[in-house]
Amino acid sequence: MSERIYLFDTTLRDGEQSPGYGMTAEQKLVLARQLEELGVDVIEAGFPAASPEDLSGVRQIACAVKHARVAALARCNDGDIDAAARGLEPAERGRLHLFFGTSQLHLQHKTGLDRDAALDLIVRSVRRGKRLFSELEFSPEDATRTDEDFLIRVVQAVVDEGVQVVNIPDTVGYTVPEEYTRRIRLLKERVRGIEGVILSTHCHNDLGLAVANSLAAIQAGARQVECTINGIGERAGNASLEEIVTALRVREDCLPFTTSVRHELLYQTSQLLSALTGVSTQPNKAIVGRNAFAHESGVHQQGLLKDRRTYEIMTPESVGAPPSQLVLGRHSGRRALAARLTELGYTLSAAELNHVYDRFLKACEVGKALDDDDLIALALDNRPPPEPPYAINLVQATAGTVKPATATVQLTRGGETFAACALGDGPVDAAYSAVDTITGYPTQVVEYELRAVGTGRDTEGEVLVRVQIADKTFSGRAVDTDIVAASVKAYLSAVNKALSVRNQIRPPQVAAAKRAPQIIQQL
Repeated sequence: MSERIYLFDTTLRDGEQSPGYGMTAEQKLVLARQLEELGVDVIEAGFPAASPEDLSGVRQIACAVKHARVAALARCNDGDIDAAARGLEPAERGRLHLFFGTSQLHLQHKTGLDRDAALDLIVRSVRRGKRLFSELEFSPEDATRTDEDFLIRVVQAVVDEGVQVVNIPDTVGYTVPEEYTRRIRLLKERVRGIEGVILSTHCHNDLGLAVANSLAAIQAGARQVECTINGIGERAGNASLEEIVTALRVREDCLPFTTSVRHELLYQTSQLLSALTGVSTQPNKAIVGRNAFAHESGVHQQGLLKDRRTYEIMTPESVGAPPSQLVLGRHSGRRALAARLTELGYTLSAAELNHVYDRFLKACEVGKALDDDDLIALALDNRPPPEPPYAINLVQATAGTVKPATATVQLTRGGETFAACALGDGPVDAAYSAVDTITGYPTQVVEYELRAVGTGRDTEGEVLVRVQIADKTFSGRAVDTDIVAASVKAYLSAVNKALSVRNQIRPPQVAAAKRAPQIIQQL
C-alpha cells in the first residue's frame, strides 16, 4: 500500500515574499480557498509578527479555511509566538511553525548566540508554543549547512519536547540529493523517538535542485513536503508543488506514495496565482507552462498524431491543462499542417496540401509560429474568406473600482442583430459572457495575451486569445485602440472558427449561457 505524503503549501508566506508576488489580504484569501479545494494538507498563511496587515490576513484565512490545517510562522521569541496565537485563534486546526537559524553562519552573523544559548532559546520557545498550540512544527533554519552533531542535538531536543513535525530546510538551495538523503537518514538513525515525528522538507531552488532534493528526502523517509504553486519563493523560488505531486503520480513505480491533491485542479490553481499577482508562468515551466504540452517538431507531431504517449508521459487533462497543442512552425511537417487545417474546416487534397505547405514554410522563414488566422489565409490563397457566423455590431463596457463590471454586446447574424448584457470580474470577462449568451456556446479561455503596438497616446492593443470548445482549441487575434474591443474581436474570431466547423449552429440564445470555469487576467 502506498504511503501518504503531506503537502505543506507556503505560497502565501514564503512565495508571497518574493519580489513581484505581493498580494492583498483579499487576494490571499481567494488563493487560500483554492488551495483548500486543491487538497493541500497545510496552508502556511503568513508571518503574523511581520505587520498588522499580515496578522489580519492570517486571521481571515484561519476563519475561512475549514478542512486544511492553517499554519503561521514565528521566530523563537515571545512576541512572534503571541502574534501567531492571535492570528490563528479562529482556526479549527492551527499549527505554529517555529524556526531558528542553526548553522554556524547564522549563529555567528545573525543571532550572535553560541550553540548552548541557541539550544536553550529553542527549547524555551517550543515550550511556550506548546502551551498555546496543540500542533507545533520546528525548522532549524539552514539545516543543510548546520554541523551534523549540533543538528542532531537540536532535533533531539525538540522531539523530546513533543514537537509533531520537524522540518529540515535547505534554506539557500545548497544541498544535492545524495547529501540531503544522508542527512534525513542520519536523523532517523540517531534521534530517539523520531519514528513518532513527521520529518519534512523545505527546499529552495538556487541550484535548480529543489524538486529533486524533495523527492530524494521522501525516498529517505520524509513524509511532508513544503512547496509552492509555480515554485515561487525567495530568490530562485521553492520546490514546485505541481512538479512534486505529478512526479509522484507518473513515477509511482519507483515513488510509491500518494497525496490528497486533486490533480485536475493544478493548472487552474497555477493560472489563478498568475492572475492574482500579474506575474505569468514561464512558457517552459513543467506541468503548467504554456509549452508543457506544445509540440512543433515534425517528428514529434507525427508520433503524437498516431499515439500521444510517444511524446507525452502524462495527459494535459490529468492536470486540468488545455489539450495538447501542435505549434505550427518551420519544424512542422505536412501531417500536422493538414490535421490543423482540417480542424479549422479546410480539408485539402494532396496537391493542394503540397502547395500550401510550400507557402507555409516560406512564411515560417523568420522563425515565427503561425496562428489560426495565418493558416486560414494560406489555405485560401488570396481568396476571400467565407462570411463568419457572427459579426460585431457594438461593444460597450463599464468598469472601475466598484465590482462587478458590466458589458453590452450586439452581434449580427443573417441580417439580424442580437444583443446581450452581462456582468463579470472585469470588462473583458463581462463582454465574453455577453458573447456566450448570444451564441449559446460557452468557452474556456485557455490563453489570453495583450501587448502594446506603438508608443504614446496612439498605442494600440493587440490581443491574442485561445479558447476551448468541447475538446478543440481555436485562436483569434485583433488590434484596436480600445482594449476591450480588441479582446472581443479576438474572442469572436476564435469562436467563429469553432462554429464554422460544426454541422449545425445553435440559433442565437435568449437565455443566459452558463460560462465554463476560467481565469482571465483583467486590465
